[in-house]
Amino acid sequence: MLEPRRVPPAARPFLTAAILALGSCLATPPDGVAQDSSKSRLAGVKTLKCAFALYATGTWNNGEARAEVKPASLSVSFDEIDIDSGTARVAEGFGPMRIIARLSMWNLHFLDIRSEGSLYITTVFDRESRNGKLKAVHTRHEYTDVSVPGFTSKPEQYYGECEAGS
Repeated sequence: MLEPRRVPPAARPFLTAAILALGSCLATPPDGVAQDSSKSRLAGVKTLKCAFALYATGTWNNGEARAEVKPASLSVSFDEIDIDSGTARVAEGFGPMRIIARLSMWNLHFLDIRSEGSLYITTVFDRESRNGKLKAVHTRHEYTDVSVPGFTSKPEQYYGECEAGS
């Protein structure tokens, strides 16, 4: 039978301090967990006008994943944003559509699940890019074997900013 190891008396203060430090780290919530999202400037937003100037597109060539970064000129507008009911309306070329809106801490997420199987996600961060505009990312989850000009045929992720309105 193995005998339990004893901590040498000289190491006990160090071990006690290490255990207390670990305990205090575990007892303290990570940054942001205790923050109130109602203090986010996004909590009262009713409209957003977003412009995305850069995007990355992904594809597979002979089974190998590839990505390419290109300039973009994409605009997406959201209105009728209602954080309490979790809804919003996105204005697109095919007309306005009802989507899911969710404020999570300091980020406002829009989830657009389309009937043809694609998924669009936009996240607006409560962080300024410049001139009061907020950083944002817009992702399109689509894939077709044939590219049609003007339509998304491969996964895309756009980077830009949004202007908030009430």
